[in-house]
Formats: sequence, structure tokens, C-alpha cells
Amino acid sequence: MTIDAHQHFWIFDPERDTWMTDDNIRKNFLPADLAPVLEANGVDGCVAVQADQSEAETSFLLQLAAENDFIKGVVGWVDLRSPNVTERLSHFCQYPLLKGFRHIVQGEPDKDFLLREDFGQGIAALKQFDLAYDVLIYPHQLPAAVAFAKKFPEQRLVIDHLAKPDFETGELKGWEQHIRALGAMPHVHCKLSGMVTEADLQNWKQDDFIPFLDVALEAFGPGRLMFGSDWPVCLMAASYPQVKQIVTDYIAGLSAAEQAQIMGGNAAAFYKLI
Repeated sequence: MTIDAHQHFWIFDPERDTWMTDDNIRKNFLPADLAPVLEANGVDGCVAVQADQSEAETSFLLQLAAENDFIKGVVGWVDLRSPNVTERLSHFCQYPLLKGFRHIVQGEPDKDFLLREDFGQGIAALKQFDLAYDVLIYPHQLPAAVAFAKKFPEQRLVIDHLAKPDFETGELKGWEQHIRALGAMPHVHCKLSGMVTEADLQNWKQDDFIPFLDVALEAFGPGRLMFGSDWPVCLMAASYPQVKQIVTDYIAGLSAAEQAQIMGGNAAAFYKLI
């Protein structure tokens, strides 16, 4: 089964969605828009990931998943810093398609946000509900991410978008060191996603990504990497087939079993998809 481990849905709200500055994505994107795209690209299902930091967003995605069989799981949002986080996790765990949570840490001004005590208490609570956590950060937050991963060795973690390195300049230094440190920890996984929008939007080339993909493959191995499209955000720079092809071309030299892991098997295992 081929699984897109990272995509989004939204009903566009110009007041809420101020980060959307590209006309290609300033509109509604719903399951009816994605379903034919997945079918045309041989993708059997997807994981819907939060884009807005609200419980309403989590409920919205869970409703879409309940109505559309191809949405295999949801990564929602809950305030992990809240004193009543356990109660809120218990509430959302009544929905079997809820697979994990994410916080938009990349938008936090504190580079050590992941290490905050209140946030850590929320992460610790995820374990008792057997939920995954998606780590969304920029490279300058990688040192904290390494310490964070060491702090929670039994928590399933996945790094979104390779931690958004600078594909445009090709600068590996610093990023590579920390990615390898994360890859050395077996509970940490990584998504091959969100690459084109961190490159030159209009002039990216597949070769721009190879040095970074080489590091990721060496660090995590084929057993802890997942393909994700980051649709519809990717549409700022590329079509769905182009985004998928970056990954499929890169892994073409791996065994059929390893390719199947990266293109779906790892996501199914990590998120415990139904």
C-alpha cells in the first residue's frame, strides 16, 4: 500500500491563514480535491496533518477522515502545555483515526521551545495513549530537537520535512550533524516531504535535494523514512506528480522491499494505520 504520510486540508480563512501568501493555496482544499490526485498517482491513502493550532482543526480533520476511507489517519493539535492535557487526549482518543499530534514549533520564537517543562509534560502524556508526535522545526531548532529526542526515548517521533534545510543554497553544515544525531536514535523517524517549498520555488531541480536525501538515508535507513507530499502547500512550487517523483527517482536503486517501506509501509507502522 502506498501512503502519503503528510498532507493537509483546509477551508481557507484569510484572517486565520495569514501564512498563506501564495495564490495557489489561498483557497479551499478538501478530500474531493485530493482523491482524484491520489488515484492518478497510484497512492492508496494519506495521513492528514494539522495546519491550524486549534482543537477545532483536529475535530475538522477527524470528521473528514470518518467520511473518506482514503484518509487513514489524522495528526491533530491539542495544547500540550495545558494542565488538562490528559483529559483532552482522552477525549480525542475515542476516535480511532486519531494517530498523533503536532505543534507548529517552527513558529515559536524560543529556539528551545521543545525543552520547555510544560510542553514536556504534554509529550509525556502522549505515551500513555500510544500516540505519535510530529516534530515541525527549522534547522536552528535542531540542537533542541536532539536534546528533546534524548529526553523522550520511548516516544514515537517523526521529523517533518527533513527539518526544512536550505535546499536553495545547498548548505549541509550544521543540519547534517544534527540529523545524523537524530537518526542514531531508533525511535526517531523522518519524512521526505516539504522539500520543494524550501528550495527555489520557480527554479528548483531534482539534483538540489540529493545531498540532503543522501544524509537522511544514511542517518535513518530505509526503515525510518516516509514519503509525504505536503499537498497542497507543495503546489506553490510543484505538482503532486513532480513531488512524488523526487522521492521515487531517488529511491529507485533500493530494493523493492525498501522502496515499499518508504512509500507506505513505514508510515503504516509508525502511525499504526487501520
